[in-house]
Amino acid sequence: MSKFTPKLSVLDLSPILAGGSAQHAYHRTLDLARHAEKLGYQRIWLAEHHNMPGIASSATSLLIGYVASGTEKIRVGSGGVMLPNHAPLIIAEQFGTLESIYPGRIDLGLGRASGTDMRATRALRRTLGTSGADFPNLLSELRAYLDRSSETNHLGVRAIPGEGLNIPMWLLGSSDVSAQLAGSLGMPFAFASHFAPDQLLSALDVYRSSFIPSKELKEPYVMVGLTVMVADNMEEAQFLSTSDAQQVLSLLRGRPDELQPPVENMDTLWNPQEKALISKQLDFGIIGDRSTIREKLSAIYEATKANEFIVTTHIYDHQARLRSYEILAETVKEMWPNRNIE
Repeated sequence: MSKFTPKLSVLDLSPILAGGSAQHAYHRTLDLARHAEKLGYQRIWLAEHHNMPGIASSATSLLIGYVASGTEKIRVGSGGVMLPNHAPLIIAEQFGTLESIYPGRIDLGLGRASGTDMRATRALRRTLGTSGADFPNLLSELRAYLDRSSETNHLGVRAIPGEGLNIPMWLLGSSDVSAQLAGSLGMPFAFASHFAPDQLLSALDVYRSSFIPSKELKEPYVMVGLTVMVADNMEEAQFLSTSDAQQVLSLLRGRPDELQPPVENMDTLWNPQEKALISKQLDFGIIGDRSTIREKLSAIYEATKANEFIVTTHIYDHQARLRSYEILAETVKEMWPNRNIE
């Protein structure tokens, strides 16, 4: 493990604001990417979701191209592409195209879920009821398309562009299953602790204990996803975080919605059971000020020894969201002054 840890990255879902549009969401995503680039963030990833009124990143590869075209050096990728939704050949070609246009800047993060509900799953023409069981085979097929050697070429079909290109591939997960697969294949592993905190530490143990070095990766590499909403004072951060709490509440109730403006008192919107469930999701989240970052991020790092943190920040006000990423970058630089951000 490099002594210059941890790195910082951005996970964005292009949130659609109440009364806003996808077009505005994309403009804000690009502005965030440019801001993160100036601050020294390692990468920005976009996540595939479907049938979600508050998320505009469904056509993930298209959005990656848009962000890459408007930035200069920050890595841009998927966090992730839900592989069971797609033919592996299509993903190989799409990301081969992206890597050909923006060489050395594209990441391919892959998930085994569908990123949506059963109705949208049916609309995506996926076979229902697989529960990701075919994911290892789909992954193997995708890797074969990107490998130039004829021995691994899939049924004589070639991904043009794609084959032979150096496109870093990551496995994403929220359980031990993806962790074990990533370790056995010698792939970097990103864990979604921002919505599955209870499984984080056990999954990292499984990943590291099952890791077999590969030609791409000689030792385990862990990225941990975190929800972070910080401001110059605790009160403002708590207020801003209520937009995210409202969005999670809408999901919990089965009525996903656009990102709502913050409110003064969430207790008028949720019941005690809902409050407890949503608060539990933030076991590895950070809401507060600079002192909160120092306290909680230090504890998370000691528990996980993560190589990298990828941060999602659902704040309604765009300038406040940019400020949250700025405060985080400044504070982490103070905590780890030798952190390698290149």
